[in-house]
Amino acid sequence: MKLLLVVGARPNFMKAAPILKALREFPEVRSLLVHTGQHYDFSMSQAFFRDLELPAPDEHLGAGSGSHGEQTARVMSAFEPILARERPDGVIVVGDVNSTLACTLSAVKLHVPVAHVEAGLRSFDRSMPEEVNRLVTDALASLLLTPSEDADAHLLAEGVPAERIHRVGNVMIDSLLASLPRARALGRPAALGLVPRRYAVLTMHRPSNVDEPEVLRRLLGGLARVAREAPVLFPVHPRTRRSIEEVAGAGLRPLPEASGSLPQGLYGSEPMGYLDFLGLVAEAGVVLTDSGGLQEETTALGVPCVTMREGTERPVTVTTGTNTLVGTDPERLVATALEALAGRGKRGAVPLLWDGRSAERIARILRRGMSL
Repeated sequence: MKLLLVVGARPNFMKAAPILKALREFPEVRSLLVHTGQHYDFSMSQAFFRDLELPAPDEHLGAGSGSHGEQTARVMSAFEPILARERPDGVIVVGDVNSTLACTLSAVKLHVPVAHVEAGLRSFDRSMPEEVNRLVTDALASLLLTPSEDADAHLLAEGVPAERIHRVGNVMIDSLLASLPRARALGRPAALGLVPRRYAVLTMHRPSNVDEPEVLRRLLGGLARVAREAPVLFPVHPRTRRSIEEVAGAGLRPLPEASGSLPQGLYGSEPMGYLDFLGLVAEAGVVLTDSGGLQEETTALGVPCVTMREGTERPVTVTTGTNTLVGTDPERLVATALEALAGRGKRGAVPLLWDGRSAERIARILRRGMSL
C-alpha cells in the first residue's frame, strides 16, 4: 500500500508528525510526505519540521502565498503530476487549510480515495475560508477521521454514511504530549524572567480580527489593559504585524532574549518554533487567541484560554475544556483574562480519546484500506 500524506501550513505539521511515525510501524505501508509549501517562512515551516522530528518531505510543491484562488490552483496543478506518477492507494489530508482542499480535489478527480483527519468540525460560519475547506473536503473524502463526538454528529446530519466515520481522537494532542518534556526542558519562561501562571501568551491572525481596523483597535485596547497587569507575549504573524502598524503604529516592545524579571507590557516577537512556543504556553496563566489549534492545546494542558471569536468549530473545548469565547468585546476579554491571571480561570477536563494515541488508531484504520 502506498499513501501520500499532505501538509501545507503550520497547523498541519503537528497533526502529520505522529501519523507518519505510526504508519512507519507497518512495513507493508509505504508513506510519502508531500509539503505543498503553503507556509514558506522558516519559522513557520522548517523550524516545525525540526522540532517535531519530521523527515524531509519526499515532495515539496513550493506553492507559496497568494489569494485563496491562486494558492489553491498552484497546489492543484503541482500535486496532480505527483498523483499521476506515484499512483497512490490513498491520500491523507489534515485540518482545513487551502492545501487540504486543493489536494482533496486533485485526488478525487483522479479517482484516488482521500482520508480526512480532523473531519466533521464546523463553525457554521461560511465567511471563514476554513469552513468552506472543511465542508468540501468532508463531502469528497472516503474516510472521515474525527476528533470528537460533535464532529461525528455533524457528518451524520450532512448525510455521510456511518461506516465512513471513525472517531480517533485529537491527533494534535499526540504531538503535544510527546513534545512536552522537551519543551519544558528548554526552560524558556525562566530564561525570560517569567513567573509561571503570571503571564499571558497571545496569538491573533484571523482576517475578521486583524483586517478590520476598528475591530483591531478595539482588541488592541483590551490587550493593552491586560498587559498593564502582566507580561503578554505575542509571536506576531507577519500579516498581523502589518495590520497593527497601520492602525496603531509599532506599539510592541521587543521580546528580550533573556531577562532577570520581565515587567508588564505587550511584547512582540517573530513567530516561534513549536517547542519554544509550547514551553511558554504550558506555564502561562492564560492564552489569548483566535486560533483553533490553541483552543485544543490549552484544554489538553489545563491552561485557561480566552478566544477572541463569537463561535468555534471546537465546542468541546468550551463545554468540556478550559476555553471561553469572548468575541471582540474588550470588556469581556479583559475581565476573563484578569480572572485567569489571578488564579480563578476556567478549569476543565480533557475530552475522551485525547490521550496521545490517536495516530495509532488512524494508522490501523488506514492499513485496512481505502476505497471511493
